[in-house]
Amino acid sequence: MILVDLLPIILLGAFLGMDVVSFPQAMISRPIVAATAAGAFIGNAPAGLIMGAILELLALEMLPFGASRYPEWGSASVVGGTLYAESWGSPAGALTASLLAALLTAMVSGWSMVKLRRLNALRSATVREELDRGSASAIAGLQLFGLTADLVRGALVTMVAMLVFSPIVPAIVGRWSVDARLSRAIVVGVVAAVAAGAIWKIFHSVSGARLLFIAGLAIGAVLVVLR
Repeated sequence: MILVDLLPIILLGAFLGMDVVSFPQAMISRPIVAATAAGAFIGNAPAGLIMGAILELLALEMLPFGASRYPEWGSASVVGGTLYAESWGSPAGALTASLLAALLTAMVSGWSMVKLRRLNALRSATVREELDRGSASAIAGLQLFGLTADLVRGALVTMVAMLVFSPIVPAIVGRWSVDARLSRAIVVGVVAAVAAGAIWKIFHSVSGARLLFIAGLAIGAVLVVLR
């Protein structure tokens, strides 16, 4: 991919990366949404959905609360969904390599959010006197600065990740020797185990979680049958 071809993906990664914390916090940065949207941009939404479902299982217990550190799944899911959607026919190793790229991107993007928070703190310190006086323009300026910086952060993370992994993933796929079904089964088994651990913790810490889970499972089963 050349940079012009990447522009829609970069813009999508920037916007969904911003949704994680800054704006609009509408849950569109969740992996199952972000990766599916990225796959649709490439023309292969089902592949994006598969990647999104896998990343969603990994992200179940990671929620952006307070100042905690966590992987940033919005931009990372765009990267993973795009890379897997480009692998037409789902060749052996494509899912594994694309997932690895998404996880590495999530780690780097999470680190970038920590750096952004520090930058926002430094920016706030420069207008401390105006903030103490309750200056509306200073508050609005900080908000706009933070939003813009987060948008740029998501764009840079997505762009760099795509430029790095776009040639690497096909190279890995070209040398992959493990059977496609076996490699995909291993990926699904690992992420299912992680998700099961997250669900188990939720069952023991959230009141009524088991009932809600069973109800959701039943509704999902009914919808599948009716389809």
